[in-house]
Amino acid sequence: MNAFSRRGACPALSAPMQTGDGLLVRLNPVAGGLAPKSLIGLGESALRHGNGIMEVTARGSLQIRGLTAQSARLLAAEVDALGIQVRSGVPVETGPLAGIDPDEIADPRPLAERIRAAIEEAGLTARLGPKVSVVVDGGGQLSMSAVTADVRLKAVSAGAGALWSVSVSGDGQSAKPLSTVDSDAARDIAVAALRMVAEKGREAHTRDLSERQLDSLASWHSVTPLSVLPDISPSRGEIGSSRAGSPPSALEIGESRGESVISPLEGEMSGRTERGASRKSIGLFPLAGDAFTLGIALPYGSMPAQNLIDLATQAANLGATEIRLAPGRALLVLGLSAPSSLQGSAAALGFVTSPADPRTRIAACPGTPACASGRIATRAIAETIAKQSADLFDASLTLHISGCAKGCAHPGPAALTLVGDENAAGLVVDGTAKALPAAYRPGYDAARGVAGIAAAIHDARHPSETAAACLARLGAAGIAELYRRNQ
Repeated sequence: MNAFSRRGACPALSAPMQTGDGLLVRLNPVAGGLAPKSLIGLGESALRHGNGIMEVTARGSLQIRGLTAQSARLLAAEVDALGIQVRSGVPVETGPLAGIDPDEIADPRPLAERIRAAIEEAGLTARLGPKVSVVVDGGGQLSMSAVTADVRLKAVSAGAGALWSVSVSGDGQSAKPLSTVDSDAARDIAVAALRMVAEKGREAHTRDLSERQLDSLASWHSVTPLSVLPDISPSRGEIGSSRAGSPPSALEIGESRGESVISPLEGEMSGRTERGASRKSIGLFPLAGDAFTLGIALPYGSMPAQNLIDLATQAANLGATEIRLAPGRALLVLGLSAPSSLQGSAAALGFVTSPADPRTRIAACPGTPACASGRIATRAIAETIAKQSADLFDASLTLHISGCAKGCAHPGPAALTLVGDENAAGLVVDGTAKALPAAYRPGYDAARGVAGIAAAIHDARHPSETAAACLARLGAAGIAELYRRNQ
């Protein structure tokens, strides 16, 4: 199977992935952001070589769609000519304001660089799956607490003796805590955890580690040179325990012969998993002095390349020095002399400029006609629902609109999911796109079905009751009937 057909792969610039609308590539700039002229250049390349659609993912990566094998090579050459260095290897992610946020507890970038270097030194990149990731979160206005990762390091104190809380397998709320240690031990625990994962194979994640392996990681409080990290052999097993403060031995890192190997899948450690940022990356965020950065989101993570070119051009004219990619499918514009002026222009171009915009509560894949797998026009349906049923959306409710049962835009469950199949647009209540729909109506009329649900919530909602709580009271059968009605 080649790189163009690997559905589980991450579509890096050097390894495009086949999708329904051609090849897809994903870029993560080494610098963390782009000069406006570089973003303009990328947009022009997307127009020349792709289908003119650009995306920012839930984790803050830039994607270009609709490429061919030949045009993907031309795009890569133009990215190189623009002087844009892109990351490869295991993703070690920091927040979008890392190093410049006056509210962050500690700058996460030095520790992230040390972890990247240690991963390469240990030869782990080729042994880990493409969706294994690490988050190093310095805290601040835009933390990474809602981004899932195999290993999480969160700053809990600052200064020369900064301490980091280390946890595994999840986001800031669901990850399993291991210990709180200094930066040296945090790096070593992160690399040791990834070595354990590598032994289990390229499909494994930290969720597949045994309790004994996690206990051995949690007991590691000393600073252990990477050069003495134990080798890993699949033929070895675990021993009973380790001394507190001692690094795990080769036997502890290995998997016990008698254990089951892979735990049940509970979502993916992937760029597709979205829960949004702890605080949406939309609006004005104060930096040092009198400076601000302006956050602007792409509706459903996608925009025509020409709109991005126009936005970057206006940003450059207003003095912008850098445009950073941010989790939550957003862009952060730095150095503006008049942020409010760009905010108005962005709104006119169709970007999301308010965190209260109902489009921030809708996850929608490209759908038809962009994706060959799509059965419904997801983005058109999403726009209609956002305009006609805005009252449906509060912080409690997410609507997922999926062109097919793969559910690429939102693999986890949503309060309401519309999914295209051979029968039309099915409705799933409190489930994923893979679930059996409870009701159907024609795809072109799906927005009217959701409008019926929104009207019922408006009429039945108690004071201070969330939309999700009201849906729960109405019940799945009642919601399905509301969706089917008036066909």
